[in-house]
Amino acid sequence: MRILLLTPPLTQLNTPYPATAYLKGYYVAEGHEVRQVDLGIEVADRVLSRDYLAGIGLEEQARLIEPVKRFLRGQDDTLGPRIANRSLLPEGGRFAQLDEDNLEWSFGVSGTTDKAQHLATLFIEDIADHIRDHVDPHFDLVRYAEYLSNDAPTFDPLYGELQHQPSPVDRLMLKLLQDCVSDFDPDRVCITIPFPGCLYGALRCGQWLKAHTRARVELGGGFPNTEWRQLQEPRLYEFCDEVAIDGHMEALDHCPDFSDLPIDKYLSLTEMSNPMHRLWSQGRWNKMVMAQGCYWHRCAFCDTTLPYIGDYRAPKAEIVVDHMERIVRQTGRTGFHFVDEALPPKLLREVAEEILRRGLTVSFWGNIRFERAYTAELCDLLADAGMVAVSGGLEVASDRLLRLMDKGVTIGQTVEACRHLRQAGIMVHTYLMYGFPTETLQETVDALETVRRMFDEGIVQSAFWHRYAMTCHSPSGRNPEHYGARRVTERPNPFCNNEVDWLPVETKDGHGATDRQFGYDIDAVGAALRMATYNYMNGLGLDQPVRSWFPIRVPKPSIQ
Repeated sequence: MRILLLTPPLTQLNTPYPATAYLKGYYVAEGHEVRQVDLGIEVADRVLSRDYLAGIGLEEQARLIEPVKRFLRGQDDTLGPRIANRSLLPEGGRFAQLDEDNLEWSFGVSGTTDKAQHLATLFIEDIADHIRDHVDPHFDLVRYAEYLSNDAPTFDPLYGELQHQPSPVDRLMLKLLQDCVSDFDPDRVCITIPFPGCLYGALRCGQWLKAHTRARVELGGGFPNTEWRQLQEPRLYEFCDEVAIDGHMEALDHCPDFSDLPIDKYLSLTEMSNPMHRLWSQGRWNKMVMAQGCYWHRCAFCDTTLPYIGDYRAPKAEIVVDHMERIVRQTGRTGFHFVDEALPPKLLREVAEEILRRGLTVSFWGNIRFERAYTAELCDLLADAGMVAVSGGLEVASDRLLRLMDKGVTIGQTVEACRHLRQAGIMVHTYLMYGFPTETLQETVDALETVRRMFDEGIVQSAFWHRYAMTCHSPSGRNPEHYGARRVTERPNPFCNNEVDWLPVETKDGHGATDRQFGYDIDAVGAALRMATYNYMNGLGLDQPVRSWFPIRVPKPSIQ
């Protein structure tokens, strides 16, 4: 069978999303003829080209776009000083938002390449803004028509848009797809939809394939496996023949095959405000999975009932490192982003020991749980093997709430793990949430004080707050009363089902207004948490009382 694997626009511009690479490894082992195409990078490369930009009236940008792409691909570093001194690129709306002091603080005079990458990224973002505002409202650098797919209880808006003629960028995407199909003539086309920002592009491709080819079209990936488990929308099958739910999980047992992806087309972009976000978008990291699922799979806020999280399997360390070596040969890149739900400490130790035993020089990072297993000795070992960064959930920074969530760690254990990681030279990013059921304003203020102290001590370098969302696949969504909440409705949506509306148990009103959920302005609190943490990441405001960040009256921190 001839199988075409597609990643539709758009995921990341700096590195391939790994789903099709895993599927290719699996299908080739099964004896099929396989081709994979990242339509995202192909569309972006075509849009960000001299001919395309000249055709939409961006003459100056057209003159510079190819040199800027070469620079962002690491093919012409000598352009960096000209970009960094701001004498080369036209500066649009994105540049108007630059904080000059913050720019110099972040990059100084020695970080010319990073500074130039950041300014070149703003140049690319200005172009994308122009295309979205004047040419095609669907276009964005890391998503495509996402506004039609986010929180979509019904198919109506998306379906209605798909009945219109394809937009300018749609037509470009479909021409690239047509060229690929004409050359390969597949029997089957598998389209991965990892994120909402890939759904519209996937359906446009499916629509064209159903009308113009004999191929069987299958949709799968993280978005369908999360959102479509209660699907009641027959019109979806106008765009595909099959939706794969929990299918091909065995593909993760195979080594991903990146060999036919255009590695040199990807662009290394630099975001400035958050070190972990910068790591995410900068550099061409090989994405792979160390172990399937989560070894803990008990946290109340996580979708642990989904098989790709709840069904945990770990390979031998030798197999993981074999795959790493093979991927380095395929891509010529030695950096790895392990996209596990949570890297298992025991396997992580064994992989590090195997890397050192083989004398490999690699760099890697991924998500962990901050637990007591991360001793000073283990962290030193990981750093020696090439670990450069970790992300992990501090979550609510309240031992009471951590117990309620069944997180399995305490604040003290988290702080100690972060300290050991930092002492080993490993960058630490932490995720935090606010608005969990029964969380008090006092606990939220205490959480920010904990974060302030961790930044002040230097044991975290990066952090990000998000508001708690109850999902139908999580323990808190399955049994909300246990957590002091109740679902507003039990009736599933006909199209997408993930996030659900909830209220505290004691609230009798059926409305989901924030003041009825929390008794205070939760949006104002969220903005304060983000503003404070942004400043902490830039070394600012660490001596400032945490209450001063809030626009509403809040209590003093109660922690000692």
